[in-house]
Amino acid sequence: MNQTDTGKPILLVDDDRVVLAALAMGLSEMGFLVEKAASGEEAVQKCLQLGPAIAVLDVNMPGMSGIEAARRIRETSGTPVMFLSAYDEKALVEQAVAEGGLGYLVKPIRINQLVPAIMAALARAAELDRLEDARDNLSRALEGDRSINLAMGILMERHHLSSEAAFDALRQRARNEGRKLGELAKQIAAAADLLSSFGQGRPAGSGQRRKTDRTEKTE
Repeated sequence: MNQTDTGKPILLVDDDRVVLAALAMGLSEMGFLVEKAASGEEAVQKCLQLGPAIAVLDVNMPGMSGIEAARRIRETSGTPVMFLSAYDEKALVEQAVAEGGLGYLVKPIRINQLVPAIMAALARAAELDRLEDARDNLSRALEGDRSINLAMGILMERHHLSSEAAFDALRQRARNEGRKLGELAKQIAAAADLLSSFGQGRPAGSGQRRKTDRTEKTE
């Protein structure tokens, strides 16, 4: 049984190998897949290599601290993180939150305390992923709406259509070609921009030269 329901392991990170082994054993007995790292540097590499469901980081480690490791993990692999620490100073907690920490537990910690904290952090990470997906979908939808509105305006102006008729024409064309409406709208808008560009950047005086040429021929 894998408690994360993702097939991904939990990465435990602590320079105290006794604590690391004890927590790993406890989580394994509770049905979690577990990977271990004894330093912040190793944690960053394992997040890249393994893509764990979450990294549980000790804050105070020699070399790269848990806070710095969380920063690097966020920048390189995006693995969710939570923290363990023997200290509960406000400044440390604030740093942990700033680096995306989804939990902060004070050691010594028992497995029956760690498990629900991990499950809550995983649920929060899943919720944040859903919100990010929703924002991306909304952004794409808004971009599509802008393109559709622009394409409708082009059709209305060039073919003297009402907004309803322009939208129907777009929709029918997209259906006939088996394309998405937004994709067709973007192509129409791009084509209109291209055509408009031919009227720009004409060399100064070109119109005057043509007028002069016509005058000379008349004479």
